[in-house]
Amino acid sequence: MKKVLMISYYWPPNAGVAVLRCLKIAKYLREYGWEPVIYTAENPDWAGIDNSNLKDIPEGITVIKQPIFEPYKYYRTLMGKKKDENVINALVANDDKESLLHKFSVWVRSNFFIPDARAFWIKPSVKYLTTYLKENPVDAIWSSGPPHTNNAIACELKKLTGLPWLSDFQDPWTQVDYFQKLRLAPWGRAKHHRMEQDVFKWADRITIVSDQWNKDLKEIGAKEVSTVALGYDEADYKDLKQESDQQLTLVHMGLMGDDRHPSALLEVIKELSEEREDWDKVFRLKLIGEVDAAIKQHIESLGIGHLVGMMGYVPREEALQICASSQLLLLLLNQAENAGGRIPAKLFEYLAVKRPIICIGDTTGDAVRMVRDAEAGYAFEYGEKDALKQVLTEMQDKYRMDGKVPATKGIAEQYSNQQLTGKVAGLLDEITL
Repeated sequence: MKKVLMISYYWPPNAGVAVLRCLKIAKYLREYGWEPVIYTAENPDWAGIDNSNLKDIPEGITVIKQPIFEPYKYYRTLMGKKKDENVINALVANDDKESLLHKFSVWVRSNFFIPDARAFWIKPSVKYLTTYLKENPVDAIWSSGPPHTNNAIACELKKLTGLPWLSDFQDPWTQVDYFQKLRLAPWGRAKHHRMEQDVFKWADRITIVSDQWNKDLKEIGAKEVSTVALGYDEADYKDLKQESDQQLTLVHMGLMGDDRHPSALLEVIKELSEEREDWDKVFRLKLIGEVDAAIKQHIESLGIGHLVGMMGYVPREEALQICASSQLLLLLLNQAENAGGRIPAKLFEYLAVKRPIICIGDTTGDAVRMVRDAEAGYAFEYGEKDALKQVLTEMQDKYRMDGKVPATKGIAEQYSNQQLTGKVAGLLDEITL
């Protein structure tokens, strides 16, 4: 069996969807003749802990861990935050975005931690892995970003060892929407682009998660790019209960940052509360995960806080069960350039639980195309208030009649992590011939 070194900052018990890319590929790689060897951080600054993913780690797998220096503890001290407070998403979900201290912190992070806050892990990782690989040879390298520090480490290893390298992009690098939120000096911006082009030059193959982003990456110089979607794992859904909530629940799972502020939706909820006698009795908006301060303030200003459940962090297994039991699911797409290629990981999970989706965002993008192809729900631009209100009214009428909103047909098998891992293994086979 061939061996592949998989470089990923995220690994169980890290919480969040970012851990799933490496974990789910590693879970199924042996079926395709590849033995994964994991390289990850020994002391990472994670957003949270979720032990429910531990079951997917292949038995007997080699996991190598090395120390990492990160700036988040200094940011917490500077901003007067608790030592265990989650500040990973401070660019898009924060109550300090306008403070001078925050702006200064973002400037430092933007220009001295390139490509990201894990940048100081690059040199020690390259040094350690160069020695490790001499004594423990592998047939290929796989890396996935963000953080694109992972790809930077792999790039340097490629230069030093000549090993075949498959570079994976869960998000683009300089083309990603939140790149514009960085406070970059000209020299900082130039370094980002230079490192990105280095990856394009040295990688034997590149994968990215959507067709639009595939096209965008090629336009700035990437070659040999294949689309490998984020997908879903059938095993995660087989034990979920299919009992519907007793209320008309609309559930959002994951980060709700300032670039996904659903103003029109919140105003529609307010109007329906005033116009429909039983709306307050039956409707609930449930928000699983981190929510930006401005969105919380908007909810309170509208006087609909009693209709919104702020659930905070919930372990993934529990979150999936909440989604499976919900009447409706909310998918918010980023309001930013290059957002058309963003297919959130939660979309695959939404489709897998077969609950109707209310999607708000770029209706010409890849995510909306998937929703429509699967006949899985409704899509609106952020300003389409009247159309959104009409659909929510129709959903309540269906709920009144049957006590539930009808299920959808689900997701195509081609998006299963097992099949997608086959595509990754095929690319690894190609570059190691």
